[in-house]
Amino acid sequence: MDESLSHADISSDSGRRRGGWITFPFIIGALGGLTLAAGGWISNLIVFLIEEFNVNSIDAAQIVSISNVVYGSVCFFPIIGAIIADSFFGSFYVISISPCISLLGIVLLVLTATLNSLKPQPCATGSKLCQPTSALQYAVFYTGITLASLGLGANLIGMAIFFSGSRFYKFDKPQGSPFVGLGRVIVASVRKTSLQLSTERKDYYYGHDGVTNNVAAATLSKSFRFLNRAAQKIEGDVKSDGSIAKPWSLCTTQQVEDFKTVLRIFPLWSTALFLATPIAIQSSMSVLQALTMDRHIGPHFKLPSSSVIVIVLFSTSIFLTLIDRFLCPIWQKFTGQLPLPLQRVGVGHVLTILSMAVSAVMESKRLKIVQEHHLQDQPGTIVPMSTFWLFPQLVLVGIGEAFHFPGQVALFYQEFPMSLRSTSTALISLIIGIAYYVSTGVVNMVQRVTGWLPNNLNNGKLDNVYWMLAVLGVINFGYYLLCAKLYRYQNVKGADGSPDPDS
Repeated sequence: MDESLSHADISSDSGRRRGGWITFPFIIGALGGLTLAAGGWISNLIVFLIEEFNVNSIDAAQIVSISNVVYGSVCFFPIIGAIIADSFFGSFYVISISPCISLLGIVLLVLTATLNSLKPQPCATGSKLCQPTSALQYAVFYTGITLASLGLGANLIGMAIFFSGSRFYKFDKPQGSPFVGLGRVIVASVRKTSLQLSTERKDYYYGHDGVTNNVAAATLSKSFRFLNRAAQKIEGDVKSDGSIAKPWSLCTTQQVEDFKTVLRIFPLWSTALFLATPIAIQSSMSVLQALTMDRHIGPHFKLPSSSVIVIVLFSTSIFLTLIDRFLCPIWQKFTGQLPLPLQRVGVGHVLTILSMAVSAVMESKRLKIVQEHHLQDQPGTIVPMSTFWLFPQLVLVGIGEAFHFPGQVALFYQEFPMSLRSTSTALISLIIGIAYYVSTGVVNMVQRVTGWLPNNLNNGKLDNVYWMLAVLGVINFGYYLLCAKLYRYQNVKGADGSPDPDS
C-alpha cells in the first residue's frame, strides 16, 4: 500500500496512471471505514461484557475474555499480515482479504448483541443471581472478536471505496519480508555452531555480485561474532552463478549486520514494554472506574464510560502540535539542536509515572467518597463523584504518549539500517501488542496474590494497583536511563548508519 502512495508510474499495457496521490482518496476512505467499525466495537467491549454478558468487572480485564487481548491482537495481526504480504501475496490481496474476514466477525458481534439466544438473560450489575454465560454464547462471541481483529474490522463502505480504486493501484510483486531475512540469520548461525570462524574476508558471502551496496556494512563487526557464521561460506552454500543455494544456511554480511543492529537496540526497545503496560492497565481500569461514577454532563447528556479514553487521544493530538511547533524550537534555540529521540522518550517515561501517581490519588479520593456514603457493599451503585476527576490522569498519559511514541519511532527509523527502516516502526506495534498481553497477566497476578481487585471495585484497593505501577515505572525508568547511557547512536549527523567494525 505504501508503494501506491510513494511511487507513480505509467502502466505499459494500458497507458493508465497507476500509483501516486491519485490513490489517496480511496485509501483514506477505506481507513475511515476501518476506524469507524474497529474503534466502535473495541472501545465498547468492556462495557458490553459487563452489562450484556454478566461478566464481573475485574474479570472483564482478564486474558481470556476482554479488550486487552483484543488490543494486543490488533497490534500483532498487522505485522503478520505485512510479512505475508511482503513474502507471498502482495499488499493489495492481503488488504482485500482482511476486511472480508473481519466483516464476518462484526456480523457475529451484531448478532450477539441483538439475538437473545446468543447472550445471557439481563440482570442487575453486580448481582450474584445473574445467569452464567453458556459455552455456545462465548464461542460465538470470541469467534466474532477474533475474526474482527484479524482485519481491524473495515466495514462495507470502506471496502467499497477501497475496491473502487483498484484500477489505480500498482501491483508490485512480493520482494520478501525483512523479518524473514532476520530469521534466516538466526537459523543459519545455529546450523553452523560447530564451524570455526574464519578471519579471511574471502570466506564470507557479500552478495550475488561479490560486493554490497554499503561497503562499511559489508565488513563484519566484532560484536556478536557468533552470528558471523551465518555469512561464512561452506561447500554447497553458493551456486555456480554466485547466488545462494540454501537461503536458510547462508546470509549476506549485510543481513548479519542488520540483525546485529536490531540486537544493539533491543535493550532500549524492551524498556518500552513496561512503559506501555501501565497505560494498557490504566485504560481498562479507567473505563471500569467511569462505570461507577457520575457521568452526567448537564441534565440531558450522559457520557458513555468507554468514551473517557478519548481524552488520551485528544490530549496526544494537541500536544503533538505544541511539541513540534513550540517546545522543539525553544529547545533548539537554547541548546543548538533538536531534542534527541532518547530525550523525548525519557520525558514520556516521567509523565507516565506521574500519571500513575495521579491515578492512585484520584482513586483514593473515589474510595473515600464510597466509604463516606457506605457504598462498599452496593455494586452497581453510582458514586457521587464526577467522571471529570479521571481526566487529569488521562491527559498526562496523552502528553506522555506525545513525547515517547514519536521519540521511539524517530529512534528506530534513525538507527535501523536502510534495509529495515520501512519495517522499523512495526516494533512499536509489536511492543504495544506484547504490553496488552502482559497487562492481563499483571491484573491476574494481582488478583491471585492480593485482595486489591475484588469483583466490586467499590470494595477494592485499585489505588494500590496504581501505586504499584508507579513504583515499577520508576524501576523501569532507571533501567531505561542505564540503557540510554550505554547506547551509542549509530546514525547521527548524516552518518551512514553502519556499525563500527570495532564495536
